[in-house]
Amino acid sequence: MDQLSTEELASKLHSNLLPKHVAIIMDGNGRWAESRHLPRIAGHREGIKSVREIVQACSDLGIQALTIYAFSQENWNRPSHEVSALMDLLEYFLAEERTNLIEQGVRFRTIGRLEDLPPSAIQWVRDTEQATAHLDKLHLTVALSYGGRTEIVDAVRKILRDAQERKLQPDEVDEALVQQHLYTQGLPDPDLLIRTSGETRISNFLLWQLAYTELYFTPTLWPDFRHREFFLALLEYQRRERRFGRVLSGTISS
Repeated sequence: MDQLSTEELASKLHSNLLPKHVAIIMDGNGRWAESRHLPRIAGHREGIKSVREIVQACSDLGIQALTIYAFSQENWNRPSHEVSALMDLLEYFLAEERTNLIEQGVRFRTIGRLEDLPPSAIQWVRDTEQATAHLDKLHLTVALSYGGRTEIVDAVRKILRDAQERKLQPDEVDEALVQQHLYTQGLPDPDLLIRTSGETRISNFLLWQLAYTELYFTPTLWPDFRHREFFLALLEYQRRERRFGRVLSGTISS
């Protein structure tokens, strides 16, 4: 595969074997910048180009949903100047990309505790969600001020409120009910999770939704993750046999 061009890799993709929903932990922006003796924010700016390319690739390939981990709840612990720069970068991205998203038929939505964001960032997010709400070629979900455990806690709180209001019985609580109260309600679970930069953990991302997701880890830093690297991940996904806990005919369960 290393010798093949991006175009040759693309030709090996089979539309019927592509994931419907791809989730990405975009890691390595800071290391990319530091390796070039640049400020960390320069890596985040370069990472926007990768977001743009992967959104375009998903749209072109007919992938239905893309969810990206942009800012975790733990990221609030970073230096205040970096957090401020990231919020400014979020607003810049939405200002620059809103028209492109609409032209590509991309519906933009966010998950997480959005109330933690600065008011101006919240306004940009809400305006972009509203402007793209009618689109459905690709569902782009951006996790902001997000934590997987927090999502589950918030879901439990909603269920308890429902229980108080309509006398929900314990036996009525099942997986479907929990899913209805998650931030990602209405989206299918990811088929493929990609994490860049060489780290091999999921870092509190989509803890419920990743139960049967295929995991793909690459040493490539996020700003260098473009069409070619994405196609390699998709080709690896196509080679995997997804059993969802079942034993397929002719196989022995491990």
